[in-house]
Amino acid sequence: MYKEKTSSQWKNLDASYHLHPFTDFQEYQSSKGRIIEKAEHIYIYDTDGKKYLDAMSGLWCCSLGYTQPAIGEAVANQFNQLPYYNNFFQCSNAPAAELAERLVKISPKQFTHVFFTNSGSEANDTNIRLIRRYWDLKKQPKKRYIIARSNAYHGSTIAAASLGGFKSVHDQFETLPYTSHIIEPNWFTEGENHSSKDFGIIAAQELEKRIDEIGEANIAAFIAEPIQGAGGVIVPPSSYWPEVQRILNERDILFVSDEVICGFGRTGSMFGCETYNTKPDLITFAKAVTNGFQPLGGVLVNDRISEVITKDGGEFGHGFTYSGHPIACAAALATLDILEKQNFVSRVANDIGPYLQSKWHELSDHEIVGHIRGAGMLGSIELVRDKITNERLEPDQKAGGICREFCIANNLVMRAVGDSMIISPPFVCSHEDIDLLIERARKSLDQTAAYYNV
Repeated sequence: MYKEKTSSQWKNLDASYHLHPFTDFQEYQSSKGRIIEKAEHIYIYDTDGKKYLDAMSGLWCCSLGYTQPAIGEAVANQFNQLPYYNNFFQCSNAPAAELAERLVKISPKQFTHVFFTNSGSEANDTNIRLIRRYWDLKKQPKKRYIIARSNAYHGSTIAAASLGGFKSVHDQFETLPYTSHIIEPNWFTEGENHSSKDFGIIAAQELEKRIDEIGEANIAAFIAEPIQGAGGVIVPPSSYWPEVQRILNERDILFVSDEVICGFGRTGSMFGCETYNTKPDLITFAKAVTNGFQPLGGVLVNDRISEVITKDGGEFGHGFTYSGHPIACAAALATLDILEKQNFVSRVANDIGPYLQSKWHELSDHEIVGHIRGAGMLGSIELVRDKITNERLEPDQKAGGICREFCIANNLVMRAVGDSMIISPPFVCSHEDIDLLIERARKSLDQTAAYYNV
């Protein structure tokens, strides 16, 4: 148990010794950030005594909020029975075996197996290994390239970040040479003078063009999020996914649906691929599978791939010490119990999701909101100075950071991605919770507009 300290002592200690993910280390030395002390329902509390409405569900993961004692009880019970054993060397544990079955049963019918990891990053690394192994066993070793999209996020390991499409990340290391990126389906920033429908077709056909440029015989897979989350909640035009699926149906290329954010009800279906009627060969999952209470990720593998690697593959030389950790799997089983017994996926589709979208889109009347996107329990707004020309509030998309600080001052956690303000609220929100979220968001937009004299 940690020792009691003042808020200032905690901040100084953290800044002195702790290197944070996606953080400017020099800036953090002076800003010191916030130390989160406790959480309940949809709120987090810091050591300064401030209470924030967490509109990001932690980091897209606490879909059921922070007060779920049944998950804690499942973790404690498993800790007392079997706190750890590995899944190497023909061993397993009951929670891992049960969870694998459970995940297959709730996934689209073509999925038959699960490979467990500790995170979405490791799951996408695993996808690369599965894809490579599959094509080697199919006697097509030239199939190496994986096509992804610009502004996509698939994780932070070298392999997963290579699949991702963030230039700022790629500038800090050498990416894998067999990845290639096409345009993101962001009509607001990339659509120019096209209608949303026409742009969806154009963006999808960039996949076809890239396949032809590299050569279908050299393309192993296409990876994409149903909705690009960390890239700014990019909801593609309705014409996009049908055209992508047409292209994939005509080509001998595997499709990975990265559902780390969209999985387990976020879009109003159990998986985002079901919302958009796509037919992936692999599904990446993590985050909400345990409601964020334990680290767990994995890959759902369809029959096409599993039949090859289980019958002809021999030993698959890949795995992690904590793959299928019994405590993490117990947390996931308890999470799925709550998700299913309380019909949260249906609630996102038919109640709280539509309510959020109706209220979120009311912000379109604000003078600095140039575009609104959203689906299920996801949303984003683009900050602009001029709604006609879409001129930004200042160069280099710094306004998002300004707006985020106003949100924090107003006891609201919204995330800034460039000049996009994004949300991913918990499914347990009431209508009154959403009303409060919108009230605080509007106040923060008003203050941002005043800051920029709009």
